[in-house]
Amino acid sequence: MPPIIQVEHLTRRFGDLTAVDDVSFDVAQGEVYGFLGPNGAGKSTTINILCTLLRPSSGSALVCGLDVAHSQNQVRQCIGLVFQDPSLDERMSAYENLEFHAMVYGIRRAERRHRLEEVLRMVGLWERHKDVVKRFSGGMRRRLEIARGLVHHPRILFLDEPTLGLDPQTRVRIWEHLHWLRREQGMTLFFTTHYMDEAEHADRIGVIDRGRLVALDSPDALKQSLGGDIIILRAADNAAAAREIDQLYHLTATRDGDSLSLEVSRGSELIPTLIRSLETTIHSITLRRPTLDDVFLRLTGKELRDEEASGMETMRAWARTRIRRGVGH
Repeated sequence: MPPIIQVEHLTRRFGDLTAVDDVSFDVAQGEVYGFLGPNGAGKSTTINILCTLLRPSSGSALVCGLDVAHSQNQVRQCIGLVFQDPSLDERMSAYENLEFHAMVYGIRRAERRHRLEEVLRMVGLWERHKDVVKRFSGGMRRRLEIARGLVHHPRILFLDEPTLGLDPQTRVRIWEHLHWLRREQGMTLFFTTHYMDEAEHADRIGVIDRGRLVALDSPDALKQSLGGDIIILRAADNAAAAREIDQLYHLTATRDGDSLSLEVSRGSELIPTLIRSLETTIHSITLRRPTLDDVFLRLTGKELRDEEASGMETMRAWARTRIRRGVGH
């Protein structure tokens, strides 16, 4: 099957600023694709182009085989969106929130009742469909937002920080629902996250920085690319310890908070040697395997942190436009 998302040499400029710089990637039908990047990396701009909210300056993007620049309405029927920030009407019931969305998408009255019950049962909220949203917990609201994104039978679900601010148990349950959608419905999931453990759910992860795609592979392959183990040590004088390590072993020790970090092939063998050979006093030393946090820091040199503003703000503007104009216009 051809990829459900195909991006080739995508570029977007804002005056002299190149926000997306010659990016190419594809997403397979039914894939769970994670898209990571620090603030200002071009992540939000790329997503906005895929969701028809921005036109590319050059290059192309096909979603469901449709050109996002020339078949906007058809692309919008193919995708569902789950925003980072709450976007439900708390004064309305769960059913009424979904019914309004169904009307915006032109779902006929005869089909509406069956479809809304179907998606509410998918996310375990049918028994509460008459309750107003203000009585819902954060996890219930998130599940309702996912249900709303599914009402019009999309083939791709875009999720911006799908579990932001939720407790660990609720996060697990949300991902159980998402994996069920992929497994049973053949849904393609395209998500952003700032939780590195959540990024592990992806079949593949694309990392964008300074407008360019700097890595694209499975989570395991990305971690293996760092090579071997990571030694974390804290010395009486970290700068002196780093100089000694460089002189004795030709290894670069980088600062990691109040400690030093070393990437080595066989860490368990090196630790006893380090302890014996360094003149600088070592207060603590630990060994661990690479994580996706390590991958991110290696690729971007930045910590993954909360966005100052949601990357999906333009999507909300688009949704409001659709309400005013109607889906097909």
